[in-house]
Amino acid sequence: QVQLVESEGGLVQPGGSLRLSCAASGLFFRSYVMGWYRQAPGKQRELVADISSGGITNYADSVKGRFTISRDNTKNTVYLQMNSLKPEDATVYYCNARNPGSRANYWGQGTQVTVSS
Repeated sequence: QVQLVESEGGLVQPGGSLRLSCAASGLFFRSYVMGWYRQAPGKQRELVADISSGGITNYADSVKGRFTISRDNTKNTVYLQMNSLKPEDATVYYCNARNPGSRANYWGQGTQVTVSS
C-alpha cells in the first residue's frame, strides 16, 4: 500500500519561511517523479514544483526563486522549502508521486499553509 505522509503545514507571516516534507512508503521511490501541488478553493490543482529521481527540478513561475524542492532518496522523502511567502501562497499543498513509466500516480492527504500577519 502506497502512502505519502506530509508534514503539518502551519501559519507564517508574509515574508516568512516554511518547510514541508513528504515521506513515501510502499513504492520504489527512485522510480518516481516527486512533486508538490497546491489547490485553492474553487480552483484547479496546480503544480508548484517537481523533481526527478536524478534531481532535475521544475517550478511554477509564481514560486521560482522563492521555493526549493529537494529529495532524499535514502529516506524516501521529498521536501519543499518555501521562502518569502506571500498571502497568495496560502492554500492546501499536496505531495505527489508519479511514475512516468507505469503512469502510477499517488497523492498525499494535503497540508494547509496559511500566510497571514
